[in-house]
Amino acid sequence: MDAPTDHDRPLREVAFRGGGFRHQPIRALSIGTFLALLFIWETGSRTGFISNLVLPAPSEVGTAFYDLWKSGNLWDHLSASLARLGAGWVLGTILGIATGFAIGLFSVMRASLAPLVAAIFPIPKIALLPLFIIWFGIGEGSKVGLILFGTFFPTVIATYGGIDNVDRTLIRMGQSFGLNRWEIARKILFPGALPAILSGMRITAAIGIILIVAAELIAAEKGIGAFIQMAGSLFATDQLVAGVLVLSVLGLAVNALIGLAEKHLLRWRA
Repeated sequence: MDAPTDHDRPLREVAFRGGGFRHQPIRALSIGTFLALLFIWETGSRTGFISNLVLPAPSEVGTAFYDLWKSGNLWDHLSASLARLGAGWVLGTILGIATGFAIGLFSVMRASLAPLVAAIFPIPKIALLPLFIIWFGIGEGSKVGLILFGTFFPTVIATYGGIDNVDRTLIRMGQSFGLNRWEIARKILFPGALPAILSGMRITAAIGIILIVAAELIAAEKGIGAFIQMAGSLFATDQLVAGVLVLSVLGLAVNALIGLAEKHLLRWRA
């Protein structure tokens, strides 16, 4: 009897192995972890294991948040913070990307600006707030300027770092096809550096939120930072935690918007 050949054996489906370590969202686990922490927190507060003076129960924080929303103060404080954050972050991002491209493209700009950026970047920007108040006054200029200054330098570093990591073969290929410097920057360098720029935007958005709260803690009548400062001075910990919750939701919203931008702009990576 003849031995079975490869053609006689039944076909077996082979599992796909080219996923590239793509993460799969497990929403049930994410929600379950969050609910479990809330349950532990609420139980500890109700049993007295966690003092309400130190950390109020989630139910009390929810009530304070509802009162803040119902009174209209939530939008008053949030709109003030968003206006400052939006102006400073957008201006800092635009200027940072432009400067980063100048450093990445031109040797003269790299030689003159890169050391300056590296020297100023490590300085804690919150420490410069008194100086910004002296320069621009106690009004909106000092707050917007602080956020602009704080987001500018990380954006510059992320941008020209992303340009430096673009494959040089692609640039040489563009030059061989007769593309000029502007066309290479627009068609090769910008798409190649975009993942680094968007990652930098996630970081600078968090930096912007930190800086706006710090600025509003010192010199503001409206804003989430001013609300937290007022709640802390009155020992209203439920309102204080509610204000922190607003900041957390704001950070999540900004992070989600940047994530949507990544999915739209980086479709070519899929």
